[in-house]
Amino acid sequence: MSLQKIKKGSLVELAIEDLRQAVEQRVWAIGERLPNEASLAETLGVSRNTVREAVRVLVHVGILDTRQGDGTYVRALLDAGEVFRRIERTKLRDQLEVRMMLEGEAARLAAHHRRDQDLADMKSALALRKSAGDDIEARIRFDEQFHRAIVTASRNQALVELYSYFASSISKTIHETEKDMSLPEPSHADHEHLLEMIRFRDAEAAHDVARALLKPSLDALEAN
Repeated sequence: MSLQKIKKGSLVELAIEDLRQAVEQRVWAIGERLPNEASLAETLGVSRNTVREAVRVLVHVGILDTRQGDGTYVRALLDAGEVFRRIERTKLRDQLEVRMMLEGEAARLAAHHRRDQDLADMKSALALRKSAGDDIEARIRFDEQFHRAIVTASRNQALVELYSYFASSISKTIHETEKDMSLPEPSHADHEHLLEMIRFRDAEAAHDVARALLKPSLDALEAN
């Protein structure tokens, strides 16, 4: 990719996007210094103030790093926030597949590392989910609480953070599967079965059951 002059729209936003894409496409490598402000302004066809504001935003999200008296350097190739915004715009089928991977592995690890308090938290969330009855919003809330308890029980902080970051998409899939009558809804018994496999420390069964909870919905989507 080569930088081109910006012609219309919000100049700062377009400058941000052009610089972000240039970094993602490795116009400059990690650790490499960008051209100076004047050069970037000339290349993009905007003012130096516009470039300065765009760089400030990209520094804030962690893509660039400014060193006083030295210049601006590439710190990372991707803006994590933008990556997850893109994920939220993907198809429900794609999100369900990712959710199956995350929750399957979380269940496997939880079976190995769960503690008594983890089991109590899962049991409590399931009891509240069941008592919610026809209150869909409450049932969704407690369903999310149950799955978060499993992720916490994995004792893998990277997985916990990744799942938390992906939470909005996770929530979207739960809303879709609960409210769309064409998508099979995992039963309370299915969730109880998952809890039992984690309780019995059967890691492979827990992994398979966690994935099986979402498989009917995924199959329904793929059949459409």
